[in-house]
Amino acid sequence: MPELREVVVYSRKGCHLCEIVKESLFKLQKRGGFTWREIDVDSDAEIRRRYNDEVPVVFINGRKAFKYRMDEQEFLRKLVR
Repeated sequence: MPELREVVVYSRKGCHLCEIVKESLFKLQKRGGFTWREIDVDSDAEIRRRYNDEVPVVFINGRKAFKYRMDEQEFLRKLVR
């Protein structure tokens, strides 16, 4: 059984690009192969300092994969690496 990849999205409320990325993840998750969670950058001062100007930021298995926008086909390619 293949291992599930972990995807983390750093985002914030009111971020239009964040909503687009999350919609893509909801859609892509139906294919399986990964779980994902969202972290609000405004929930922690250190996280806000690190990612404030880059949201949304998408990590796949702890590696930064995208910021600002996410291409679904490229996401699927990076997911299997």
